Amino acid sequence: MSEAHATRPLSATSVSMTTPQSATNCLASKKLIIFDWDGTLMDSIGLIVEAMHSAGEAHDFSATDKQVKDIIGLSLDVGIDILYPNATVKQRLAIQRSYSDYYIANSYRTPFFPDIESMLQKLHQQGKLLAVATGKKRRGLERVLTASNSHDYFVSTRCADESASKPDPKMLLEVLIAVDKQVAEAVYIGDSIYDIQMANKIGMTSIAVDYGTASSAELAAQWPTYQVATPQALANLLTV
Repeated sequence: MSEAHATRPLSATSVSMTTPQSATNCLASKKLIIFDWDGTLMDSIGLIVEAMHSAGEAHDFSATDKQVKDIIGLSLDVGIDILYPNATVKQRLAIQRSYSDYYIANSYRTPFFPDIESMLQKLHQQGKLLAVATGKKRRGLERVLTASNSHDYFVSTRCADESASKPDPKMLLEVLIAVDKQVAEAVYIGDSIYDIQMANKIGMTSIAVDYGTASSAELAAQWPTYQVATPQALANLLTV
């Protein structure tokens, strides 16, 4: 697989490119770039899996690494419902609390992926509007924005606990309204199948990144507009 490639068009307004250079030319016209957070900007997948194992086992539930990775991108409550369908409401709430406590205590271990911060800086300097649409809770996103000193990069952020869980596109629509842009002016970037499904529902150009939670094949099956293998490839695609 090449570092940047295009798939079939997703709608009449999508553009299918055949080379990285032509893809760059298309994306250069996008005024709004919306990012997922975990697994796309921040290297946090390992900690999420670890925290969920710790939380589940603390309440006598277990899941495989793959099962946990498959719910990343969803809101925490929806993900826990899927992972532990036999848990009571009380147990699910307890797992949420245990997960949050573990993740917060270890969140210092989640840096940006290499090349991501320099990419954000360059996009900001180029006058692009940057936003976030994430399955994180608002409190969690605010924490990592502060810890990474990245508040100023983003003109709008939306979280699952104040909107709808992916793959419902409500978060993307709310970001568009907040910055007064149209679907055709935006691109959404994510590492999970739910990210690509969310963009597809409203015909938004999407970029799937292979270095997060889902495999390259799983992402390709969702027909993202573009797909990249590394953070450096993403930076090259968006900023060159």
